Amino acid sequence: MAKQSSPSLPPLPRATTQGHQARHLLAVPADVQVDEVEVLAMSRFSGARWDVAPSTLPGADLPAGRIAAPGEPGVLRLSRHSHVHGPYAPRADGMDLGLPSSTEMVFDVITPRERWDDPPFPGGGDRDGIARAFPGGLPNREEERVVAWLVAAARRLGGSARLDVAALWDPAEAARRGPGAGVVLTPDPGAAVDLTVWSDIWLDPQAAHRVMQEVHPRAVLATEGADYQGPPPGIADKPLYPGEKMDPDVRRELHAKADDFDIAALQEPVVLDGYGLTVDLGHDGYVTVEVSGDEVLPLLVKELPWAAGGAICYRVVWDPPDLHEAQREFPQPALVVARRRAADLVGKVAAAIQGAVGGEIADESEFLLAPEDL
Repeated sequence: MAKQSSPSLPPLPRATTQGHQARHLLAVPADVQVDEVEVLAMSRFSGARWDVAPSTLPGADLPAGRIAAPGEPGVLRLSRHSHVHGPYAPRADGMDLGLPSSTEMVFDVITPRERWDDPPFPGGGDRDGIARAFPGGLPNREEERVVAWLVAAARRLGGSARLDVAALWDPAEAARRGPGAGVVLTPDPGAAVDLTVWSDIWLDPQAAHRVMQEVHPRAVLATEGADYQGPPPGIADKPLYPGEKMDPDVRRELHAKADDFDIAALQEPVVLDGYGLTVDLGHDGYVTVEVSGDEVLPLLVKELPWAAGGAICYRVVWDPPDLHEAQREFPQPALVVARRRAADLVGKVAAAIQGAVGGEIADESEFLLAPEDL
């Protein structure tokens, strides 16, 4: 049962949705500030802004909104059709919301109710438990985007999400929606391992190799390949496929032109637009750094002056020893231990790269991180 929160927060209202809308809850502990929820919304939704800012929010930017009256919840717009209302106390007209005891604030998330007609495919990866929460049909379109953000925000803030909660106040609706209605998800922060460093500085492979070797001595460049040996002998005299009846002279001419094209391409200067580095962790899998240019950037990165034309992307990725196990909501302890060790290395590598090239660090959900928070 959730504990009693500050009396200054109003209780969660019984009804805030219309028939075409879905209602979800974001529950956060006492160390979370309201403006942290705002930043996470701005990280994912380009139109995020306060229509009504809570009176306790410092320095609210309200180009078109207003400050809430005392005791009135805020309204944070995610998009044209989706809003976050709150904060509220973790109670509702005396009803137990079934939230973790650490819950201090609750945000009411309203979005269009859009679901697939078919149940989730059995046996697929469900690391966050979303299929368990929507057994009749997964969210799609707007609701899918909002639910994905909601679960990611709960993971980042150390909170929980209670999904599809309108049925809490309507027994008939609960019976119609089935066992998934109102499921509480508490995402494991340790399940999100991968990090990305965004910068305007390109590290040459050898320089990046030196940076990684300072963190782990077994780091190697993954750019070495095999020398091109040309086409197999006699291929110009063989048919392209069984039954092919091309004139032999035409076939040989086509192969000769293809050889000329390949030779000319091999004689061109090598333009390196990406490379990789790896660390073999044995039974724990691999940690890989993938380096390339990218024009698709997180919202809070692309607004920075140095990222106006794109940025260099350093993706620090853990390749688990068992991908299927890694995508389970509750993996085996051996996988959890391997993941924890790999996450420690991923954080150290990302911090070392950011120390060399500057820029910003983002987690798997494109939420920015300070180096000291790794």
